[in-house]
Amino acid sequence: MTPRTAFLLAALLAGCAAEPEQAATSSAGTGGGAVVPGSQEDLVANVGDRVFFDLDKSALTSQGGRARDNMAVLSRQADWLARYPRNAVQIAGNCDERGTTEYNLALGQRRANVTKNYLVGKGLAENRVTTISYGKERPTALGSDEEAWAQNRNAITSVR
Repeated sequence: MTPRTAFLLAALLAGCAAEPEQAATSSAGTGGGAVVPGSQEDLVANVGDRVFFDLDKSALTSQGGRARDNMAVLSRQADWLARYPRNAVQIAGNCDERGTTEYNLALGQRRANVTKNYLVGKGLAENRVTTISYGKERPTALGSDEEAWAQNRNAITSVR
């Protein structure tokens, strides 16, 4: 057996040894790929990672369909985080492109803070959550119309 053949055989066997770990992951993701429980992908696929806000608002509790959707997403996030007590999260507050940089940074921070406060109110330890504001600097949707702006007025939860 040549050294190259031995190396390829060892690599093949090492790959087979990793298969049971992969089989233990959930298949509940998009595209049929495995989603690791407790991962960012799990949060996105099974819980939801973002809530949305009205123009110039940072309240989660106003009446209407969007507010109920936000509460449902945040309640699922709180439950998910209770299942994965080792996970910490960062909440990023975002805005659409309108308004000054300073105004949007402050509004994004209020959005991140209200989201954090909701999760802490549901029992999440405060030290598991950090916040940041990106203002209008990191849009998730490109465009300068109401559809894009609505998608960019959000708070996004990321596993750290």
